[in-house]
Amino acid sequence: MMTATIRKLVLEDMPVAARVHRLSFDQALPTLAGLHTPDEDLAFFRNQVFPACEMFGGFEDGVLMGMIAFRADWIDHLYVLPSAQGSGIGTALLDVAKGAFPTLNLWTFQRNAPARRFYEQRGFVLVDLTDGSHNEENEPDALYRWQRAAS
Repeated sequence: MMTATIRKLVLEDMPVAARVHRLSFDQALPTLAGLHTPDEDLAFFRNQVFPACEMFGGFEDGVLMGMIAFRADWIDHLYVLPSAQGSGIGTALLDVAKGAFPTLNLWTFQRNAPARRFYEQRGFVLVDLTDGSHNEENEPDALYRWQRAAS
């Protein structure tokens, strides 16, 4: 297990956040690799994700290893570099979002079995499966929900 430093991301972090996203996404779904250029990814994170979401990163020795973007009731992005998967960074980032909101929803692709296991092992429950006709990739996806236990 790595000892990661978790901190809020700033606009200047977006180039590396976009790169973490692309490397992780392409590893998980290689048949969808190249869907966007690095410049398109950067513009998306700078102009859409950063203004709309809280973003946190997990750093090891000053290097961004994973990032999460979330807003009220939704996790929009959670990506961890392939070399850091299984290190605890993803769980630490997810815990930040769980601490911020009592209910969280997220989408992942149905065929991304490692992501689905990750979320299910951390208390997310499958809510719905779709044919993918409403996402950019036209990839069947799965909707998950987590709710904080009543105290």
